Amino acid sequence: MYKYFIIFEKTKTGYSAYSPDVPGCIATGKTKKSTEKNMKEAIEFHIEGLLQEGLKIPKPMVSDVEFVNFKFYKKSDKHQAVA
Repeated sequence: MYKYFIIFEKTKTGYSAYSPDVPGCIATGKTKKSTEKNMKEAIEFHIEGLLQEGLKIPKPMVSDVEFVNFKFYKKSDKHQAVA
């Protein structure tokens, strides 16, 4: 069984998703849940196509995810946080 990392992004009209492990495979939806469903279907369809063409299934490359906090400052005042 393969586990692919999926990135969800909020858009003006809903959500979009992609996986760095499956280049070119994207999905959209009005809700995050519908986008996740669409992305799973898109990956399955993509993998089926690769198998039909006799190509290799991409192996998951992302094994861990970590969020890192950053604080940015204006050049003129290093003590005034921007974000």
